[in-house]
Amino acid sequence: MKTFANIDLTQDHAAKMFVKNETVYVTFAVQDGELLSREGINRFRASDALIASESGERWCVSRDRFDLKYELVVANQFRAKHIPVLARQMQEPFTISRRAGGDVLEGAALDWLLQYAPGDYGIVENARFLRVYRALVAS
Repeated sequence: MKTFANIDLTQDHAAKMFVKNETVYVTFAVQDGELLSREGINRFRASDALIASESGERWCVSRDRFDLKYELVVANQFRAKHIPVLARQMQEPFTISRRAGGDVLEGAALDWLLQYAPGDYGIVENARFLRVYRALVAS
């Protein structure tokens, strides 16, 4: 299994820009804890966003990042803002830390490695990626 650290997808010709098109269900943690996603353990702090997709995937986002990435639709439903993200489909199993010293995530072959910002990463399973992400077309 390949392990990545501090990868920079801006320098990778196989990486492309995508935007997320999804509405999710959100609660905010009342205490520190962890949840298990398909990609691994996600540790969270009180007030972080605990997110569930319509198809049942779960993950967490720190409150400061959540407020930048999602907008309220109604009650506990939030829509992802159309913020470009770099993504590359991986051809072999791999691991990467969400951020320096953060949770280690595991991806399978054909999953997508996402870079939200320098040092800020995620992994999305291929079928989910194809459902929720759209290529950003240059104008």
